[in-house]
Amino acid sequence: MPTGSELRSDYDLWHQRIHDADPGHDDASSPWYRLVEEYLGPVTSLDVLEVGCGRGGFAHRMARAGARVTGCDFSTAALEAAASKTAAAQTLSVPAFAQGDAQSLPFAGNSFDLIVSCETIEHLPRVQCALNEMHRVARPGARLLLTTPNYLNFMGLYELYARYRHPDRKDDQPFDRRQWFPQIHAWIRRAGWHILRTDGTVHQFPLRPGQNPLRWRSLESSRLVRKLLSPFAYTYFVLARKE
Repeated sequence: MPTGSELRSDYDLWHQRIHDADPGHDDASSPWYRLVEEYLGPVTSLDVLEVGCGRGGFAHRMARAGARVTGCDFSTAALEAAASKTAAAQTLSVPAFAQGDAQSLPFAGNSFDLIVSCETIEHLPRVQCALNEMHRVARPGARLLLTTPNYLNFMGLYELYARYRHPDRKDDQPFDRRQWFPQIHAWIRRAGWHILRTDGTVHQFPLRPGQNPLRWRSLESSRLVRKLLSPFAYTYFVLARKE
């Protein structure tokens, strides 16, 4: 398992590569952020923390909606990209950004009304520490909106096949855990959160090795169908509350 400094350096290189490939990309347009937006509700005057804010697109979107947003990431390259969006923003409502490790957040306890974390915990060596920290900095009654990959699906089966056929294959990201939704529930509950609702999006079918998986978007067009199939979705969503 990589050390913290090694992982930070590797993620600096990864974020820089992604940013350089498409500097104008709106990362808030990702399917997990669109799912979070459905459950976000009014955020005006709320103190919001995004853990693993990446290049800052969704933090800026929440700030424009009236929230007092703090974006936290441990990658310098990601925060520099986020700062460039702040400099280009044509509004006074912009997020603050702070460098920090999700496993040891640099904030006082009971500081935030809302915690958002998208596609982050799977990249943390100590995921339970991170969820404990999110709970610590949340105020009583605060909500957690979290997404993370789930491998109880065809993507999980493909992972087993790929590991058997190509044992030396490396992930695109420096650290990427394979997990399924019962583990996600257990981590969140163990940290003290009360799960209110779950959902999911992105149903992918890896039909041919070496090619991008086919996404079946019609499964996601109906909210009811999406909810029923959420245990098999690749992007799994949890809404929880600090009692």
